[in-house]
Amino acid sequence: MSRSGSHSHRVRWWCLIVAVVAVWVQQVEGVWPLPQQLHQSADRDCLSPQRFSFTYGRDSAAQTGCSVLDAAFKRYFSIIFPDFTTLSENVLQYMWSEPQPFVVSVSVKTRGCDGYPDEDSDESYTLSVSEGQAVLRSVSVWGALRGLESLSQLVYQDDYGTYFINKTEIVDFPRFAFRGLLLDTSRHYLPLYAILKTLDAMAYSKLNVFHWHIVDDPSFPYQSRTFPDLSNKGAFHPFTHIYTQSDVIRVIEHARMRGIRVVPEFDSPGHTQSWGKGQPGLLTPCYKGSVPSGSFGPVDPTVDTTYKFMASLLKEVKFVFPDSYVHLGGDEVSFACWQSNPNVRKFMEKMGFGKDFTKLESFYMESIMNMTAALNKTSIVWQDVFDYHERIPQDTVLEIWKGAKYQTELSRMTQAGHRVLLSAPWYINHISYGQDWRNSYAVQPQNFSGTDEQKKLVIGGEVAMWGEYVDATNLSPRLWPRACAAAERLWSNEEKTLNADLAFPRLKEFRCELLRRGIQAEPLFVGHCRHEYDGLQLIFSLTGLCCC
Repeated sequence: MSRSGSHSHRVRWWCLIVAVVAVWVQQVEGVWPLPQQLHQSADRDCLSPQRFSFTYGRDSAAQTGCSVLDAAFKRYFSIIFPDFTTLSENVLQYMWSEPQPFVVSVSVKTRGCDGYPDEDSDESYTLSVSEGQAVLRSVSVWGALRGLESLSQLVYQDDYGTYFINKTEIVDFPRFAFRGLLLDTSRHYLPLYAILKTLDAMAYSKLNVFHWHIVDDPSFPYQSRTFPDLSNKGAFHPFTHIYTQSDVIRVIEHARMRGIRVVPEFDSPGHTQSWGKGQPGLLTPCYKGSVPSGSFGPVDPTVDTTYKFMASLLKEVKFVFPDSYVHLGGDEVSFACWQSNPNVRKFMEKMGFGKDFTKLESFYMESIMNMTAALNKTSIVWQDVFDYHERIPQDTVLEIWKGAKYQTELSRMTQAGHRVLLSAPWYINHISYGQDWRNSYAVQPQNFSGTDEQKKLVIGGEVAMWGEYVDATNLSPRLWPRACAAAERLWSNEEKTLNADLAFPRLKEFRCELLRRGIQAEPLFVGHCRHEYDGLQLIFSLTGLCCC
């Protein structure tokens, strides 16, 4: 075939492909969550996977060998070019001129590649995208991860599979340091893959704390080294429905590589029915009249063995979970069993508590919080602990979960000088028909009566996904993209993100991006995503061309 004939054949082949694909160019709507400052122009660069690379800046404290960023570079290359194949580049070489290289230079001021994110981690970054390059600068590797996520969302494809990125300037940092998500793995066991997939989606949304409500009344899936019978007898199944020590390590490491803290919760003295199966003598025997009824209530706070057990368990928790925070629970304690037990009543009389069982709970929680402090851990407790007027160490973090009057609670807690987390308006295990993400988006965490100093004590909040009606079959679509509303509220400038109607196109596009990344995010409304059907992937892989 002559050279002109070969060219004519290639043109006809290209036209056939064009006819197959719908004809419109979709540019990126923006980044989710919205950066503090973002400026874009219409000028854009065409990207080729084979000419795209990540590198460390010469002035970067971290260089090749930094585990967090080396892995992130590989991960984000696959995220940016999900359908990159050798075939698409071979077609490119025959049909179009050689694309220009595009280099992403990453510089961090402090190395910190082997550590864990913590409450003081600096997640700020700047990102400058210009012709042939992007320059990402941050103080820490954790800020670099946030910048890489934003960069990945700036890349988009036209209908022929060509990748583009517009010239962009971003200055960004989180509004709140604590942006969490709670998973309940007691009411339904969540297999490891479901937890890891959730951590991926958290990183995409810039959520940075995984609150692992790992045990509760229904089951005790955490396999303790010190007390193996807790899971042997308290899990739904002692082999299939447990988290081994290696499972926990894997979750913590997966989270670390994405800049996510793992805060475990061992809730007591209530919510402990599963504990009692593997630890005889821990729970309070309930009485019917003058004889035991055979049932058990909360942890027995009147015996020394309880505190010896808790001290040993918390010592193990400190060793296994590296984060400086541990959640101690303290909520929803039923006093009926304590009231029925004659030994508990005698203890109450001896301690001068009268018939005020809130004082008994206070006695227990104060002891547990003191244990935690002795282990150099910061306690988080549910708001009930504060509401019962307990003597709470000043560095204890209080979490608001009761929804009716959370603004009043914010005022009271911060006036007392405590740091506070807000979760009450973000219990998204509750579902309703329609776009209920808008309710989460409308929350204003610092909109309460108090001084500026009080409002600084609100360190963030979290989305809660309780597990009564949630397991691995419906976890992702119930979480995403609904959790993204709180993610933006906790990251972005509130004044720039008050209008849910303006946010909707970005969230709709971000939901499609989650879907493209393998997160089964439910739809926000009528419509479709370009990448939602596997049949399109072949077309995109065949036409990942650069016509620069």
